[in-house]
Amino acid sequence: MTAVSAVAVALDGVLCDTSALWLDWLEAAGSIVGFDPKELPADRAQAVAELDRQGAGNWRTLLGRWSEERAPVYLRRDAGTSRALRALEAAGWEIGVFTDAPEPLARTALSHLGLERRITGLETGFSARERLLKRLASGAIVVESRAELLALAP
Repeated sequence: MTAVSAVAVALDGVLCDTSALWLDWLEAAGSIVGFDPKELPADRAQAVAELDRQGAGNWRTLLGRWSEERAPVYLRRDAGTSRALRALEAAGWEIGVFTDAPEPLARTALSHLGLERRITGLETGFSARERLLKRLASGAIVVESRAELLALAP
């Protein structure tokens, strides 16, 4: 029997909640970039596809800059979560993160939380979880709540 050595962690639900940051960006950027946030799908992966389909310019760059400036207001570090990830990393676990959030938002969140250097992979958008599991070591554990992460840490 092989020991599990990889974990796929849900960004939203385990590490933070990026939904308010995303929704506020949509409201702020809609008139600048040229889209109506109320007409976008509620599902973020579908909204990203729609923004790309509409040719909404450099929306990814704008989202990245906007979220970097505002992350401290929306996102808070959690000592228990950070401790659990450090313990898994120290034990040699491969740590990946998945989310339906757009990549600039996810990267900003990980950077702000001081977790970017601890992870070996990030997958965003459609089927992010499945794509991450293909990248991680066989038998990776999926963690979708803070409690699951804390229970897993050595």
